[in-house]
Amino acid sequence: MSKKRYLTAKEATTLLGISATTLYAYVSRGLIFSEASPENSRERRYRAEDVQRLLDRKAQRRDPAQAVQEALHWGAPILESALTLITENALYYRGHDVRTLAQLHSFEEVAALLWTESMDHAMVLFDTPLPFPLPAIPADSPIAKMKIALALTAEQDLAAYTLTPENCAQTGARILHLLTYALTGDPVFAPMIAATLARAWQVESILILNTALILCADHELNASSFAARVIASAEATPYAVVAGGLAALEGIRHGGLTRRTAAFLREVEQAGSPLVVIRERLQRGDTIPGFGHPLYPNGDPRAVVLLELLKSVVPEQEFTLSEAVIGDMQKATGEAPTIDFALVVMERALHLPPDSALALFGLGRTAGWIAHAIEQYSVGQLIRPRAKYVGQLPTEG
Repeated sequence: MSKKRYLTAKEATTLLGISATTLYAYVSRGLIFSEASPENSRERRYRAEDVQRLLDRKAQRRDPAQAVQEALHWGAPILESALTLITENALYYRGHDVRTLAQLHSFEEVAALLWTESMDHAMVLFDTPLPFPLPAIPADSPIAKMKIALALTAEQDLAAYTLTPENCAQTGARILHLLTYALTGDPVFAPMIAATLARAWQVESILILNTALILCADHELNASSFAARVIASAEATPYAVVAGGLAALEGIRHGGLTRRTAAFLREVEQAGSPLVVIRERLQRGDTIPGFGHPLYPNGDPRAVVLLELLKSVVPEQEFTLSEAVIGDMQKATGEAPTIDFALVVMERALHLPPDSALALFGLGRTAGWIAHAIEQYSVGQLIRPRAKYVGQLPTEG
């Protein structure tokens, strides 16, 4: 199906293989949402997402195994969640547009929203001192520091073993403070995590870091969040959930894409021409990291927000390279930058420590992993799919 949000009656009936009468019956039963077309009030349009859902149901009845296989690869929804809605042009946390959240709220408020359905609990959650000593962390890589901090602290935080929603939210706040310390080495927490980061990294704009954290907080059932839910379904603690999320995030097809994007920009910098590097990569069959998101045909809204904010705060010369890359990519492939590209541009423009793009991604996404854990603990069901065996069959006798 195309990426259009609405379909005409002819498009919907053709895709479903049904008559117009059956289509109207689906609408009356609430299976497909319909509204007047803005171009012609005498015509109706039909929500493509609902049509796709009916197609998926038909496919599952015909071939359940194939339907599940496709669902696990950018396919149909496989779990229910009240956390994040992704549309072709926007992203919402519990019904709130992430663009508005980034403009008006702190990362702590957004975390509280994801965990408790209300921002009102943010101050209480994040103003509580840690009940355990902060560990010395013998590592250089930001992600390694975060992993080690979790491992050294998990068994000391006995309250984390109580998996009620309220307690998990409190544990989530402690984990975020712990990971902030791991990244900065600063044991004194400012009222905002972004402020602690800005102080340690000597960044003037707290707003940019706060916005980046909010934009990264959740993105539905991506690889790391699905991994987090599986771990939570086994009733492991939130520390284990976050450790598993970080492990998945670091993969080069997920958050680790920031490292490939940073290497790509260094390659462009050395070559002196984005188009030359883009052409060479495309000709040898390589992908261009940091561009083209399957869920956003019109461009990643998170990247738009972060790049626009950066341009309003950071000197223009910091964007000469990235603007040239975006322009040449638009001409060559028509693809727009993703959040991975925007995070790397931020790392370069603010002169942050190496790999800070991935570290901020992980720190922000920790809020989402905790939220998914809280949801999964409440479900109380182990996520345990079956594998379709395709290996050698056992021999008789």
